[in-house]
Amino acid sequence: MKDLKIVNGLVPDFKENCFREADVLIHDGVIEEVGSVTAETAEVIDAAGQVVAPGFLNIHAHEDDPEGYPFTAERELLMGVTTEIAGNCGGNAYPAEAFKAKIDQEGSPSNYLIFIGQNSLREFAGATDPYGKTTPAQLDQMKKELARLTKAVKPVGLSNGFEYHPAITTEETIELLTALEEEGYLTAAHFRSDGANSPASTQELVDISRASGYAMQMSHIGSCAAYGYMRPTLDVLEKGRAEGVDIMADCYPYDAFCTALGSAVFDEDQMKKRPYEAIMITMGENAGKRCDKELFEYERRVHPEMGVVCFEMKIEEVYEAFRNPLVMVGSDGGFAGGIGHPRGAGTFPKVLGSFARDLKILSLMDALKKMTIMPAERLKLKTKGQVAAGFDADLVLFDPATIRDRADYRLESCTLPPEGISRILIAGKTAVLENQILRGDLGRYIPYDNRG
Repeated sequence: MKDLKIVNGLVPDFKENCFREADVLIHDGVIEEVGSVTAETAEVIDAAGQVVAPGFLNIHAHEDDPEGYPFTAERELLMGVTTEIAGNCGGNAYPAEAFKAKIDQEGSPSNYLIFIGQNSLREFAGATDPYGKTTPAQLDQMKKELARLTKAVKPVGLSNGFEYHPAITTEETIELLTALEEEGYLTAAHFRSDGANSPASTQELVDISRASGYAMQMSHIGSCAAYGYMRPTLDVLEKGRAEGVDIMADCYPYDAFCTALGSAVFDEDQMKKRPYEAIMITMGENAGKRCDKELFEYERRVHPEMGVVCFEMKIEEVYEAFRNPLVMVGSDGGFAGGIGHPRGAGTFPKVLGSFARDLKILSLMDALKKMTIMPAERLKLKTKGQVAAGFDADLVLFDPATIRDRADYRLESCTLPPEGISRILIAGKTAVLENQILRGDLGRYIPYDNRG
């Protein structure tokens, strides 16, 4: 007898661009048949009126710090993320080998792939000053460590965070990428500078991809360009693609970003263009308050590690990013001490509910593509991203009429799970039922196959 069949669901057919009512037969964690299933199974799930979607792939996630994990991963799982990519923005909160070992031993709420962070490699080599250049000896040490980790943990590739370590040069990144040695890796980059500098920052990523030969994933394009510069930034992206450079981007569906208060993002020269009142404190006695100059300087001095929310982005330009065929969904989510930006709990249902259904920024089909088949193909995951025979049974069952995000910027509700998702499966087993995590250990570490 087979394990499970899901009957009467609406299954997305990405080739034909339509939804079909169909049954899904699952056995040993794999989809065996999609259509009219007659086989007897140990369990039957009636999905009438619900979309049976591939598990969402979060191409821009953060593994959180050792004190916070697995809280962030659990919030991601509750919004339908069954596979995510950690180590973004140049930083590995966990050392890569320790993170892999932890998941191998204990499982995880969702499946994980990982980038190796350039900023973390700098710190490993003793280049701890974000404003100081690496020495030739330090760069050589970074290259050796990247080459070693490439074999030890099979990462997706290299990520970097130019804005967080302003001293990183284009040349350093290109030279470091030579340590990967083989073809087929992906580079992810947190831009060098936002706002008026966003087109030039994007051009730098195009240049790195062209020079290195590695595909480039531009991180959270909204927080780079949604200040009046989205169109010229997308122009740079599109021109690079037209010239044969493999560059794409991701975005989260919010008009505020979140990062550490002590980071270079809030240095004196950056604050010349950034109003204090746009910054909201998220922790401590001043949690929920907007800054003035005095409060900003106090909290930056006393709590530099605190993540703050900054309300600066133009939502219409975030919409423009999501309409673009080169942009997929990424949450950039992470919670410290159980609090943070609602994107870590609401991104995917917000895109499906608010952006697709309510505002019609894009179609439901296109929204699903941006969080399933597009990132799966980008990451060369041949058995994820579609509901089809031979694919992994990582699935999300949701009501397209009611799915919506509930997380917001209030401290008491920034991590609330969404409405409208009835069940989430990983490898054919129910991980979440009606917003309750039944199994938080079904996720596995996925070694990246750079050869595809």
